[in-house]
Amino acid sequence: MYSAEESKIPYINIFVFEPAMIEYPDTSLRHLQFQYHSLMQLNKKLNEYNKQVIIYHSSVISVLASITEQFEIVNMFSYQESGIKLTYERDKLVKGYCKDNNIQWQQFQRDGIARGIKNRSGWDKQWYATMHTPIIDNKFSIQELLEVKNPFSLPNELVALFTNYPKSYQPAGEDFAFKYLQSFVGGRGQYYSKHISKPNESRISCGRISPYLSWGNVSIRQAYQYVYNVSKASTNKHPYTGMLTRLKWHCHFIQKFEMDCVYETACINAGYELLEHPKNLDYINAWKEGRTGFPLVDACMKCLQETGWINFRMRAMLVSFFCHHLYQDWREATYHLAQLFLDYDPGIHYPQFQMQAGTTGINTIRMYNPIKQSQDHDPEGIFIKKWLPELINLPKELIHEPYKMSLMEQEISGVCIGKNYPYPIVNIENAGKEARKNIWGLRTNELVKKENKRILARHCR
Repeated sequence: MYSAEESKIPYINIFVFEPAMIEYPDTSLRHLQFQYHSLMQLNKKLNEYNKQVIIYHSSVISVLASITEQFEIVNMFSYQESGIKLTYERDKLVKGYCKDNNIQWQQFQRDGIARGIKNRSGWDKQWYATMHTPIIDNKFSIQELLEVKNPFSLPNELVALFTNYPKSYQPAGEDFAFKYLQSFVGGRGQYYSKHISKPNESRISCGRISPYLSWGNVSIRQAYQYVYNVSKASTNKHPYTGMLTRLKWHCHFIQKFEMDCVYETACINAGYELLEHPKNLDYINAWKEGRTGFPLVDACMKCLQETGWINFRMRAMLVSFFCHHLYQDWREATYHLAQLFLDYDPGIHYPQFQMQAGTTGINTIRMYNPIKQSQDHDPEGIFIKKWLPELINLPKELIHEPYKMSLMEQEISGVCIGKNYPYPIVNIENAGKEARKNIWGLRTNELVKKENKRILARHCR
């Protein structure tokens, strides 16, 4: 909006819910609801300036054609999107439309993500420079409200779906983004480093701004400067330093995807396509539904279904368990978790998925044992019992491996393994050994080694 104001030409703000994107398997209702409620909050702020974001439901080309029939479009402003192949192909169509209709389309860099670079030389230095440039101070003029005919307004049934936003999700909008930032620096984040790996405590002590970053309520630069400025005056800099480091990692992974959107559909190291993963629908469905017989895995999935958020280590454990212990192809799980994550961002999602799946060839293979993770990070079983109430009567000695209970212990606790809680679907030790043998065994493959060199040259600093 800043550049539109600077142009001194009447302008309109538009947001397009594209049917092709809505139908794509990475999208879920919670994503659309978050965006819709963010727009509603923004429109309340714009209302006093006789401005609004006009919401469309159509293809971008159809929307532009409709606006072109009503006005002469001189300029179009947007941010660069590090999206999936579908959005890349859409952007090529938009670029062609703008060229054919003499529209100057200006796309602005987002969060220090550089477009068109061939390697990461100098990237870190440039990222820090971007983070320390001044924040844009938007000042809106009051303009005469332009009458715009919208033949592609949201259907009533979508409005009803989008409006009914569950309270179990984080509330949407810029105001809430800054409330989370303020509470983090105001004391909530004091145990950030201590609790970052714990599924229960991390819900309080982590930044929790990821949905607001993913859906554009706040920028990385705004978040960075907010935390950085507080850290300068603090005697306890550790939690702030940790938060700032992770903001940089956030962009590091999006930069990978910006340079290689193949991360979504193919092993970034082509050598790992040689690994065969027999598809087991029983395993896949048990994992998706939170009934694997491993309490921490199942609790994390139930928590995601209800709230849309778990901490990073638990996300990594879910992927590791799926790809290594269940030995399923990582592509069978990406869209399911994308739909569940309220903060889904393809730039982070797919590179991280492949890193945890062990298909990059350049990263240490992380194989998280869900029993050890449970014992280390939820020793009392507080998180497990919250999301698996059927296990609430189990003492901490039994909560991590309930399948080891004797028949008497099952009768006393009311937990009958195989009836109201499942047996483990795999032998965790044997499955881990087999996966480790298969994945590590491929490291000496010539194609894997060749791809390693290419990936290191392109994506590493």
